Amino acid sequence: MTTELSGIGVTPRAGVGGVVWYRGATDLPDPPDPTTVDPEEELATFEAAQATAHEELERERERATDRVGEDEAEIFDAHRAFVDDPEIVGGIEAAIENGLPAPHAIQRAFTDPIARFENLEGSMSERADDLRDVRDRLLRIVTDGDRMDLGDLPDGSILVAERLTPSDTAQLDPDVLSGFATIFGGRTSHAAIFARSLGIPAVVGVGDELAQVGDGRELLVDGENGVVVIDPDEGAKRRIADAETPVIDDHVSTADGEEIEVAANVGTLAELDVAAEQGADGIGLFRTEFLFLDRDAPPDEDEQYEVYTEALATFPDERCVVRTLDIGGDKPIPYLDAPDEANPFLGERGIRRSLGPDSDLFETQLRALLRAAADDSAGTLAVMFPLVASVEELDAALARVETVAEELDEEGESFDVPELGVMIETPGSVFMAESLAERVDFLSIGTNDLTQYVMAASRENERVSDLHDPRYPAVLRAIRRTVSAGHEGDAWVGMCGEMAGDPDLTELLVGLGLDELSMSAITVPDVKANVGDIDTETARERARRVLDAETREEVAELL
Repeated sequence: MTTELSGIGVTPRAGVGGVVWYRGATDLPDPPDPTTVDPEEELATFEAAQATAHEELERERERATDRVGEDEAEIFDAHRAFVDDPEIVGGIEAAIENGLPAPHAIQRAFTDPIARFENLEGSMSERADDLRDVRDRLLRIVTDGDRMDLGDLPDGSILVAERLTPSDTAQLDPDVLSGFATIFGGRTSHAAIFARSLGIPAVVGVGDELAQVGDGRELLVDGENGVVVIDPDEGAKRRIADAETPVIDDHVSTADGEEIEVAANVGTLAELDVAAEQGADGIGLFRTEFLFLDRDAPPDEDEQYEVYTEALATFPDERCVVRTLDIGGDKPIPYLDAPDEANPFLGERGIRRSLGPDSDLFETQLRALLRAAADDSAGTLAVMFPLVASVEELDAALARVETVAEELDEEGESFDVPELGVMIETPGSVFMAESLAERVDFLSIGTNDLTQYVMAASRENERVSDLHDPRYPAVLRAIRRTVSAGHEGDAWVGMCGEMAGDPDLTELLVGLGLDELSMSAITVPDVKANVGDIDTETARERARRVLDAETREEVAELL
């Protein structure tokens, strides 16, 4: 008999398969008599586990960077910090001194911190899963426990678990797994974020009824509607097959003929093929930070040239927008002398470092990019500068491009100056957008950073996560101002923040006048399908009403 359970859908995908249960926690027996415990030996066991945990987390961070991108992989930096957290380490050491062996001391020391996060509201409560992940890792290491290889599941499996941690989800193979469902979890959990990045159908927070489903039983996971179906009938299977948005390889236009470019954001070479498979009209944001991470020295000019030409070759008839190196206090690179800043998001990052302490790296990157732009057999290269806040910064960057071009010409190197653009991420760049647009070919709005700066709400501070919403009127008016100024300055205007990939906002963005939308590859088919249904004048009228709204609630009602 078919049974349907409701949860929280986290990916616009659905899948059917046989259940494989995953139970990651380590069960401990009752602790021994304290008089039989050697504190020095147990402390040495814990310290060895700390070292092993750091090694594992570094490897998993590298793997996650390759598979889902640098931003998502940063969670493993937080896990490494938890391994050395003074409160937790102090609790473990105190418990060992009081006669508990290392495994039981670890379990006890994590209990209160996990409970404190669970009692918080919203996304803060999901940090408890990060603590569980670190706790279970340390327990597995000190008990020599086996870890289920989630990267080696049977084809077509549906993974079911009480909860999945970031290190669990990072192992999953989207080419093998048909989906996963969990008893606990929320849309902003790291497991959900990884699922979206990997394109895995997923429903989280289903509740205790999911525990009734045994291994091998057939399960349908509908990440679009947030339901799981136990023992689905043929009708349910047909419905999800019919509902899946087909890939649209061609460029799309609105119902009245206005073309909108729908591109993909990528952070690694592995994501290029995925973007092409999902029908992306080229690359709207190629993050180059992955080239510089997890190594002892920066990549040289030739290595970068090979990467950029490979990206262009993947989209031979399209545009590939490469963002120059965007690092700073929030994205540290060990071999660079980055300052330890109190507020790195307001510090030395993006173009500020490229024009300052990282000027040599910037010049090398520009040389590789200008050489790649000369490849006539590949796509069209465009280059944009991150975190520009003033005309002076842009002028300095453009002068550097001119200098590099002159040097390449003198050396007899083949090169071309690509399309040049600016990322609009700061209020300063919004107010100066027309002057910036007059100097470049395009503007690209990074709504993630723009929202945090307009709303004065850090992307990393979950206590103000409610303010990190681009539907606030101030952010929407900043977007509209940028589009108008860009067009006045004869530049095309795109968007590469997460807002661009929300199918529910496609009509609004078209109405605001965006020429290009760039997003995670998984949402490209849905956004392309939505573009075709939009009447441009209707979208513009709705956008005008939204821009008159004074609260986020009014915006939500109008949408």
